[in-house]
Amino acid sequence: MSLSAAGPGGPARPVLALADDLSGAAETAVALHSPGRIVLGPVPAPAPPAPGESLVLDLDSRQLPAADAARAVRDATLAAVDGTVLFKKVDSLLRGNLAAEAAAYAQGARGVVIATALPPAMRSVRGGVVHLDGVPLHETAAWRAETRPAPRSVAEALGGLPTAPVPLPAVRGAFGALRETLRACFAQGRHPVCDAETEADLDAIAAAALELGPGVRLLGTGGLAGAVGRLLGTGGTHSPAPAHADRPLLVVVGTAEPAARAQVAHLLADGAHQVPLTTRELLHSPQRLRPPVAAVTVVRITGAASPALSRRLVAALAESVADAARDCDLVLTGGETARRVLDVLRITDLRPAGQIHHGAVLSRTPDGRSVVTRPGSYGGADSLRRIVRALRPAPVRPVPTDPTGVAP
Repeated sequence: MSLSAAGPGGPARPVLALADDLSGAAETAVALHSPGRIVLGPVPAPAPPAPGESLVLDLDSRQLPAADAARAVRDATLAAVDGTVLFKKVDSLLRGNLAAEAAAYAQGARGVVIATALPPAMRSVRGGVVHLDGVPLHETAAWRAETRPAPRSVAEALGGLPTAPVPLPAVRGAFGALRETLRACFAQGRHPVCDAETEADLDAIAAAALELGPGVRLLGTGGLAGAVGRLLGTGGTHSPAPAHADRPLLVVVGTAEPAARAQVAHLLADGAHQVPLTTRELLHSPQRLRPPVAAVTVVRITGAASPALSRRLVAALAESVADAARDCDLVLTGGETARRVLDVLRITDLRPAGQIHHGAVLSRTPDGRSVVTRPGSYGGADSLRRIVRALRPAPVRPVPTDPTGVAP
């Protein structure tokens, strides 16, 4: 079932991937396992990836109006040249403008193969329904920060896009049979939604889709991107080496996930310094933090706020840390947080360097700084500790700061 990275006698195939937020773009870039870059778009006409390389565009469309998100996807697909593999990264919890973006992505395609399982995060698809550690998505609290209820199936999340289910026995059947199942869906004008539980399932889906040739596009999570990387990757990323510890390390936690509190507590126990910013401060009297002198400084949002205010909060958080972040290495949790912080720093492209743990991706900026991005919903209680220890192997030595938490 293996598929060569190159066609007969030809160069390795380039990959153009589209993501709706920055942490997803970084996850995709490292999963593709090829030399490449992450471009913070949308941009009018990005240079297409070269043979054997990957280009991941962060369209920053998760919070856009649906029509604007669809337009960004349509425009981005124009960057694909003949022979390019097109991949659309989607959130494993089916959040964002999934229906509008999928419809735009399908335009002009022979067909779109859809697989939204993410085995490393215990997210599977059975009977067309996303399950989180065995529990259907719509029966969990994963959408608690959203303004609408979770979809009951992948097909429902895709809105009016015509789809057809591909059950697990078909995915695990003979390779040629799966390929013909996908082909039959296209012949009926439908896009296959594939069940999957394991990386082997995703490998089979990606291989069958790529065997179908030009005009077939892939849509899925970082798990499906990983399958593409295992099939086509040329070894462009690896386990990251420790960074030089000559800069302060600024950790910005913008996620509302409950696990964030425990993750921060582990850093504080290791000697990190914390600067808590309340939602009220950020919304009504924001202040710009001065550069930290602590080896590791953690800035996080405290207090509850309506999901409708989340974008305002994250934008205010990014403005608050802008001055402090300019000479720091960065750890940014939550895709929206990461993008807003890099926007205020005018960083427009990144080079993926490796993965610290699943979803925690280390990239380098053009000026050589380290930036780790991680989705807000990923990682156990020790996630931030693992990230910081990868960047700063030596023990953290606390440096006194003033009582406000801002370095003098």
